[in-house]
Amino acid sequence: MMKTKTISLGASFRDPSGFLFTREGVLYRQVNQAYADDYTRLIESGLYEKLVKTGLLVPHTESDTQPFDEKRLFKVLCPERVPFISYPYEWSFGQLKDAALATLSIQKRALKLGMSLKDASAYNIQFHKGKPTLIDTLSFETSKEGEPWVAYRQFCQHFLAPLALMAYRDVRLNQLMRIYIDGVPLDLASQLLPGRTRWNLGLSTHIHLHASAQKRYADISVTEARGGRKMSKEALLGLIESLRATVRKLEWKPAGTEWADYYAANNYTDFAFEHKKVLVGDWLLKIAPKIIWDLGANTGVFSRVAAETGAYVISSDIDPAAVEVNYRQVKESNEQNLLPLVLDLTNPSPSSGWQNRERDSFLQRGPVDAVLALALVHHLAISNNVPLVRVAEFFAVCGEWLIVEFVPKSDSQVQKLLRNRVDIFSEYTRTGFESAFGQWYTIQSSSAVRDSERWLYLMKRK
Repeated sequence: MMKTKTISLGASFRDPSGFLFTREGVLYRQVNQAYADDYTRLIESGLYEKLVKTGLLVPHTESDTQPFDEKRLFKVLCPERVPFISYPYEWSFGQLKDAALATLSIQKRALKLGMSLKDASAYNIQFHKGKPTLIDTLSFETSKEGEPWVAYRQFCQHFLAPLALMAYRDVRLNQLMRIYIDGVPLDLASQLLPGRTRWNLGLSTHIHLHASAQKRYADISVTEARGGRKMSKEALLGLIESLRATVRKLEWKPAGTEWADYYAANNYTDFAFEHKKVLVGDWLLKIAPKIIWDLGANTGVFSRVAAETGAYVISSDIDPAAVEVNYRQVKESNEQNLLPLVLDLTNPSPSSGWQNRERDSFLQRGPVDAVLALALVHHLAISNNVPLVRVAEFFAVCGEWLIVEFVPKSDSQVQKLLRNRVDIFSEYTRTGFESAFGQWYTIQSSSAVRDSERWLYLMKRK
C-alpha cells in the first residue's frame, strides 16, 4: 500500500488549538479538542459566515481526511489556499495599514457576537484576491465579561508601531519586522519616534504610555493583569475605535524616489513600449504559466500585462514608493490576481523564526512557472557587480520559464549607471549575455524591441 506524504508546516506549531499540515500537496488544518468549544461558537454564532462573506476570513470546508494527530483531533478543515504567502516586511505602507484596519474590523465584529481575537499577528493576514484576509481560523476565543483584549499589545507591536515609524521616520523601517518576529518592541518604537508624537493622543496612548506600562508591570502575571483591569464590552469597542482612528490618520505619500516615476522618465518611445508589451503578452500566452514572479516590476505595468493572461502575479520591486503606487492601483481597479511586494533581490527575505522554519525565504516560496526580468539585468550586473552567469543562475532557481530584457551599454539608462564609475564590465555585451544565460537556459525566442537598442528573450531552464 502506498504511503501518503504528510508534512507538518514549520510556521504552525505554537498554538495548542491546532496546526496546519499538507498531504499530497493539499493544505489542511487540524482543530484539536482543546479548541472544540471555541470552534463551535465561531460557527454557531454566525461570525464565521459573516467574516467569510465580507472577505475578511479565508473560507474552509470540513474534511474527513485522516488527521495528522489522532489523539488530539476534533476536526480537520480544508481551507481555501492563498496562492502566495507574503510577510509584513514585504508589504508597502498601504498594505500594512489595510491589514491593520482589517484586523480591527474583525475584532469589532467578533466582540459584537461574543468572541474576540486571541492574537493579532500580522502574519495571520494575507492578501487574498487583492484584499487583506485572516487565514488563521483558530484565532478566536469566546470573550469573557470584564477581560481586556489579550491581543492588544501584539496588535500595537505588529501594526501600529511599524506604521508610525514608517509614517513619521522612514518608510524603510518596516524592515524591523524582519528582525523582531513578534513585532517592533514598543519601548524601541517610543524611542525612535519623534517627540511631537507624544502630543498625538492615539500614539501617546497606544505606544508611548503603553511602552511605559509594559516596563512598569513587567513582573505582574497575565492572570493578575487580567484580574486587575476590568473592561466592559463598551470599553473594548472604544479601544478598537481609538486604535482604528489612530491607524487611519497615519499617512505616507509615495514621492521623491527615482523609480516611482520611472516610466514617465525612461527613454522608450511609445512605439517601443507598446511593442514590448505585445512581445511579453504573446510569449506568456504561449507558455501559459499559472504563477509568475515579476522581478523589478516597478509600478507593475508589465505585471498587469501578465495578469491579463489569467496568471497570478507577484509584482516585486526594491522601491517602496513604486510598490505603494502599484498597490493603490490594485485597490482602485479591484485586481484580484496581482500582489505587489517590496523586495531587494540582492538581499531577499531570508528564512527566519524557530529553527529558521517559521518564515520561509523568498526562494523557498518558489519556484514558480515563469519569471519576468525586464529592464533589470543591467541593475544587478552593473550597479551591484553581480556576474551575468550568477544572475542567470538566480533566475533559474526562481522559475522554469524566463522572459528577460538585455539593455546594452549604449542605452541611456546604462550610461547613467556607468557615469560615476570605471567600466569594468567587459563581458556585459549581448554576446556575453547570451553565453552566460546559455549555461542555464535554452533560448526559445528573441526579438529586438522596435525603435530601441534593447532585446527581449524567452528562455526555458535546462
